[in-house]
Amino acid sequence: MAKEGVKARQIKRQKLVAKYAEKRAELKAAGDYRALDQLPKNASPVRLHNRCKITGRPKGYMRQFGISRVTFREMALAGKIPGVKKASW
Repeated sequence: MAKEGVKARQIKRQKLVAKYAEKRAELKAAGDYRALDQLPKNASPVRLHNRCKITGRPKGYMRQFGISRVTFREMALAGKIPGVKKASW
């Protein structure tokens, strides 16, 4: 499980990206790279990384559910994800 500070930092980056998205688009369209360079580094969407919403795990992320494969498996076996059941044939 990721440290709380790592998860909080990721949330802070997401807010910054959303805040500066429109301004970044305008500056890019105008070709004003000096002004673009003056924006905070964490305002760039490249610095975001998909993380599990529950544990903060950065690897094995499943986009459709927003959680890691480990958490997905635990929740699916516990019956907490509707429509998902273990395959058997």
